[in-house]
Amino acid sequence: MRFGIPLGLVHPALWKPLAIEADRLGFDSVWIPEHLVFTTDLSTANYPGTSDPGINPRTPLFDALGYLSHLAAVTRHVRLGTAVYLYGLRHPFISARAFATLDHLSDGRAIAGVGSGWYRGEWDAAGVDFRTRGSRLDEALDLSRRLWTEPVVAHEGRHFTCAEVAFEPKPVQPVIPVTVGGESDAALRRAARNDGWISMPQTPEAIAPRLALLRDLRAKAEVDRTNRPPFEVTVHAYELQAPAEIPVWESLGIDRLIVRPWTRSRDAVASLAPFAEAYGVFSPAS
Repeated sequence: MRFGIPLGLVHPALWKPLAIEADRLGFDSVWIPEHLVFTTDLSTANYPGTSDPGINPRTPLFDALGYLSHLAAVTRHVRLGTAVYLYGLRHPFISARAFATLDHLSDGRAIAGVGSGWYRGEWDAAGVDFRTRGSRLDEALDLSRRLWTEPVVAHEGRHFTCAEVAFEPKPVQPVIPVTVGGESDAALRRAARNDGWISMPQTPEAIAPRLALLRDLRAKAEVDRTNRPPFEVTVHAYELQAPAEIPVWESLGIDRLIVRPWTRSRDAVASLAPFAEAYGVFSPAS
């Protein structure tokens, strides 16, 4: 089992020391959340499955790819992912370029965790039709994968059109892995067509039906996986209590758990070493 750290659950002042410590101890990855903007009108916000708006307009927001590029400079091994990036909210030239840049600065450690989005307010603020978010995401990802792998690309689609362009440099990885967040049927269908799935916070019992559906969708998806990275399932498991739980997750086919070993943000950095020892996280140098 590999373990990731959710940087978005602590104050941004701790992101750098957490990433450095995670890298030192041998954690697999660190993950940054992403929003472009929050509106002060909360009527357009309702986090899935709750009555909570899910946002605070005063929350500090950073450019996720810019911040991960900064973390790339102070780490050597830990992978750098977004959980999740609103890929369809931008033109794919912008997103593809940002992820390719991160991949170069990190020597091939970028993971494009993406989602269609749930918060209508920022789409309205950006002047992009919220109702098209799924089809925009699919088309943006298809075009980006071509930009990352083909010498020249021309495209004419529903949302994006471009004359023939060159896109250099290509990412360091043969292709940046695209893993899809969300638990709706649509999100699982999209994940099945890409390189992985990221769940919301889950327990083994609750996630089992979604994993069964994902397996079925993957079996039915017509995807040429030549030169594609291995499909990976990543689960947010904030309530992990003991190492004895890991075989249960492994039996479900989970590749990576995003864990929160701390209960208070001020203890976050110090909590990583005891967790690493208890759960068998090994330093890359060991």
